[in-house]
Amino acid sequence: MLVAGVLAPAQAHYQMLIPSDDVVTHKERRAIDLDIRFNHPFEGLGVPMEKPVRFGVWVAGRDNDLLDRLQAVKVKDRMGEVLPAFMTTYAFRKPGDHIFYVVPQPFWDEAEEIFLVQYAKVVVNTFGLEEGWDHELGMEAEIVPLTRPYGLWTNNVFQGIAKLDGKPVPFAKVSVEYYNQDGKVSAPDADPFITQIIKADANGVFTYAMPKAGWWGFSALVENNKTMEHNGKAYPLHTGAVIWIKTHNMP
Repeated sequence: MLVAGVLAPAQAHYQMLIPSDDVVTHKERRAIDLDIRFNHPFEGLGVPMEKPVRFGVWVAGRDNDLLDRLQAVKVKDRMGEVLPAFMTTYAFRKPGDHIFYVVPQPFWDEAEEIFLVQYAKVVVNTFGLEEGWDHELGMEAEIVPLTRPYGLWTNNVFQGIAKLDGKPVPFAKVSVEYYNQDGKVSAPDADPFITQIIKADANGVFTYAMPKAGWWGFSALVENNKTMEHNGKAYPLHTGAVIWIKTHNMP
C-alpha cells in the first residue's frame, strides 16, 4: 500500500547532490565537481552527514560504483557551524546522459521522532548526446523526469513522476526548494515561501515552474510502513526521492 505523505515544510531537509555543471559541451572540459551534503537548501542550515551507503553514476546502460571516490570534507553552513560532508571530481569519458545518485545513511530527526532516508539523483549531459535522462535507476524511491532535466530556462515547467518501489504514488505531496547558495535571496518570514508544496495527480505526476535561475530540489517523501529502532524503540522510517534541476536565464 502506497501512502503519500510529506514532512512539515519547516523541517525540509534535503539530500544535496550538486554538480558544478549540468551540461558539458566541450571535450576539453571533461571533469566536474560534485557537492554532497545534507541541509536546508534555502536557509543554508546544515546537518551532519555520514558516509553514504551507495554513490554512483549510470551511463550508457551501465551502473558504476563511485563510493570509494568520495572524499570527506568539512563545510560551513550559514550559521557558521562546521559540518561533515562529501565531494568528488568525475572525469567524463563518453558522451550521453550521466545519472549520478546517492543513497545516504538514515538520518534520525529527534524533533520529529522519525528516521529519514532520501534517494537523490541529478542528470548531467555530456558532449551533445541526449540519451538516458529518463532512465529509471530502480531505487526504492525515485522521481522519474518527464521533462528533460537539463538545458532548462528560467520559468520552464518541470514534470516528474513520484515512485515508490517502481510504482507511481497517487496524489503524492512534493516539496520544492531553491538552493539559495550565496544567501542573497530573501523570502517573507513564513515557511510557505521557503518550501513550496505541490501535489501529484492520480498517476503520481507533478508539475512546477521554476521562477529563478539556479538549482531546484524536488523531494517526494512517503510513509511506507517501515520502522527503525532508536534507544530500544521503533520509530517510523520516512523514505524520500529527490531530484535536482538547474535553470538558466535566457540572454
